[in-house]
Amino acid sequence: MPLTPEALLAHLGELGITVTTHRHAPAFTVEQGNEVWGNIPGIHCKNLFLKDGKGRLWLVVAPADKRIDLKRLPGAIGAARLSFGSAELLGEVLGVEPGSVTPFALINDQHHRVTPVLDSWMMDQPLLNYHPLRNDMTTTIASADFRRFLAATGHRPEILLL
Repeated sequence: MPLTPEALLAHLGELGITVTTHRHAPAFTVEQGNEVWGNIPGIHCKNLFLKDGKGRLWLVVAPADKRIDLKRLPGAIGAARLSFGSAELLGEVLGVEPGSVTPFALINDQHHRVTPVLDSWMMDQPLLNYHPLRNDMTTTIASADFRRFLAATGHRPEILLL
């Protein structure tokens, strides 16, 4: 069973990671997010769940306002042609629904099927914002703590300038 937001936040606490979570109206797109994020400090991000031509899975995480070049990306990450993963595959592997894609969902990827790809500029920022498994909340986490979270999941991210 995928974790709930409450279980995720409890897990972060067990790791000694302090976060701040804000509730708001659901945000399914960056545009909707811009309307509800308000004055939440830190970098707001978008997440792309992708599958390549060989069946490998990728979670690309970048600042919300950054344009991701999907034609250049496969060469940068060593992937075959990329397409968006289906809602069914997203639910099966990361345990979230479309619109709630988040790197926090890597905690549900027990078989390490997904390779996270993180924007290097984003990872150099002090505070990052991601949905805590649902798109009606935003959780602010320090980038160093986010790295600790990823290490605890066993995922090794590729960090590149996207």
